[in-house]
Amino acid sequence: MNVKIEQSWKDALSDEFNKDYFVKLTDFVRAEYLSGRAVYPEPKNIFNAFNLCPLDRVKVVIIGQDPYHEPGQAHGLCFSVLPPTQNPPSLQNIYKEIESDLGRKSVTNGDLTHWANQGVLLLNSTLTVRAHAAASHAGRGWEEFTDSVIRAVAKRENIVYMLWGSFAQKKAGFVDSNKNLILKSAHPSPLSAYRGFFGNKHFSRANQYLVEHGVSPIEW
Repeated sequence: MNVKIEQSWKDALSDEFNKDYFVKLTDFVRAEYLSGRAVYPEPKNIFNAFNLCPLDRVKVVIIGQDPYHEPGQAHGLCFSVLPPTQNPPSLQNIYKEIESDLGRKSVTNGDLTHWANQGVLLLNSTLTVRAHAAASHAGRGWEEFTDSVIRAVAKRENIVYMLWGSFAQKKAGFVDSNKNLILKSAHPSPLSAYRGFFGNKHFSRANQYLVEHGVSPIEW
């Protein structure tokens, strides 16, 4: 199957594209977009995280669960929205932690493309969603595909994995903690941010690790 995705990822994931689950997933997603229902993100942005952050440039992996499911939000990067869309609560809390951790504000809009361009893989576990229906495309094969993405990254060393919440933390099993930095905390959602996300200092800890291993830090 000819999947339109950045070449380094296409090479690394080529076996996945011909597996039965991915063929069925593709048929399902195509039918959803053609059904007349609103589905997010736009088709051109489904693989946005990969196109902006080639495999050989990955320094940090941040894992989300589901794309935003309201109009004007999802554009293929977890936690990110394009202006003039208002920053969602979880992203507001991420920015609060950056300011507390690093002593300065991050950008004020919600577009995290500048992170992706620096080597932050902003990966949702499920890459599409029906409007107003969280997890509506879960269990259709995206999780198997994105697990294979994490396995591909895990073949490399000195990568920082920021795993926020129990869902993301399950992915730690794919990663050798002796050769990478695995950072875990509560999710930045307002329901859990005060139970361990605030004060986790993940952004400074990630940069310290990268510098110690001869990798340029992220401008958060």
